[in-house]
Amino acid sequence: MSFTELSEQEIIRRNSLNELAKLGIEAYPAPEFQVNAHAAEIKERFDETAEPRNVVIAGRMMSRRIMGKASFFELQDATGRIQVYVSRDDISTDEASTAYNTVFKKLMDIGDIVGVKGFVFRTQTGEISVHAKELTMLSKSLRPLPIVKEKEGKVFDAFTDPEQRYRQRYLDLIVNPQVKEVFVKRTRMINAIRNFFNSKGYLEVETPVLQAIPGGASARPFITHHNALDIPLYLRIANELYLKRLIVGGFDRVYEVGRIFRNEGMDPSHNPEFTSIEMYQAYTDYKGMMDLIEEMYRSLAKKICGKDVISYQGTDIRLGEPWERLTMVEAVEKYAGVSYSDWATDADARACAKEHHVEVEEGEAATKGHVLIAFFDAFVEDKLIQPTIIYDYPVENSPLAKRKPEDPAFTERFEYFIYAREMGNAFSELNDPVDQKERFLKQVEARRALGDTTGEVDEDFVTALEYGLPPTGGLGLGLDRLVMLLTDSPSIRDVLLFPTMRPLSKQDGTEEEEDAEAASDADATEV
Repeated sequence: MSFTELSEQEIIRRNSLNELAKLGIEAYPAPEFQVNAHAAEIKERFDETAEPRNVVIAGRMMSRRIMGKASFFELQDATGRIQVYVSRDDISTDEASTAYNTVFKKLMDIGDIVGVKGFVFRTQTGEISVHAKELTMLSKSLRPLPIVKEKEGKVFDAFTDPEQRYRQRYLDLIVNPQVKEVFVKRTRMINAIRNFFNSKGYLEVETPVLQAIPGGASARPFITHHNALDIPLYLRIANELYLKRLIVGGFDRVYEVGRIFRNEGMDPSHNPEFTSIEMYQAYTDYKGMMDLIEEMYRSLAKKICGKDVISYQGTDIRLGEPWERLTMVEAVEKYAGVSYSDWATDADARACAKEHHVEVEEGEAATKGHVLIAFFDAFVEDKLIQPTIIYDYPVENSPLAKRKPEDPAFTERFEYFIYAREMGNAFSELNDPVDQKERFLKQVEARRALGDTTGEVDEDFVTALEYGLPPTGGLGLGLDRLVMLLTDSPSIRDVLLFPTMRPLSKQDGTEEEEDAEAASDADATEV
């Protein structure tokens, strides 16, 4: 960027940078500056009756009021903001008022990072503040901050445009303090979830992100190449198959918190990379997983929100009450008024779909199971506002779930929904290696028919099953959607520090992105 392309404010700040250099003041000094206090704890610990406390603080100058010999500025550090009082007599020399009149008044700007040494006191207006005895420039800000101003009830310069906020998250965090709380809560949630599973005897493990075969789901993978081995590798679309290998190996309870990558669409609840939490437990089934997830949500809501009834987008969500549990057949009958038992054949099911204007594949490809799923998507999902478990899914869209012994057309699988959004997915895991290989082959054939050549049968996973996978319950959930729920955030981009964005146009600096189509929910572990 040439000097002529800079704004007036940016030119002024660069001139200030040059003037500081002429005065022998380093605008970006060595990082050693020993801080011994922070804004929040200074306010919490303030004792009017005690001797004034000497402190060393550092942070960003967020506002400033120059009043002759005495001035105030607001310093923001990692814990919040505190007022700093600056007197010319304290920070200037007898020979000249260079430090105050030239440096503080003229060469320091809002946005600069400064160090302050001084003592804590309360001003005549009652505000706990730091009386500065020394000021140190720690980092010069060459761009002005978007500082919010109000005049006659109107707000100016607020940094609220979503696209700008997502692209410049660092700026968003500086000027919108409430945003930081979302990510503090996110970290607290991850820690609480870890503590929950650790307390139940689960072992946290790590599995490969780069995989030779993209398995565990039906999503489209990102593809890369390993030069040394001269082979294609795939960013994982799920960590399921590796975790179940560990159950085969003798770990009875395992879980993983990890990034998942899917080369698909984007919408307010989908991002190409997201954080998944998957857990597997030997000697239980999908009903055991139902109880586990309900208990985890209640525990988490109380720890993070202090209650188990939370508000999401204006709707009270009752996490503490027993969750409704419906089979998919029961849910379709309840909300669509259609009975699965009335379909004697696949043709009957397709005719029913046509009658109710439900789209299914043309010809004879759509089975009764496919039609049931289509009715669920069309009539049921958007009704599931309160926490609801939908279980017993058709085998057609559950390639990794165990069949129900009493009805092999269905599997022991459930998904749970909150605010009309799928939040997690669980199975009684398929441990029959012959059945598993047959389903893998059908899955690959279906992908080939759609022109997708990335799918392969994971022969090593089938081999692992041949050594014996004990009866196992497995569950996967999307952390990002959970964070959205507990922080009342409408978009997944609000809970990702750096969401995926289309590059800006080089010509005009604007984004060319249009609304991307929603990612598919059809895969086995999409959460």
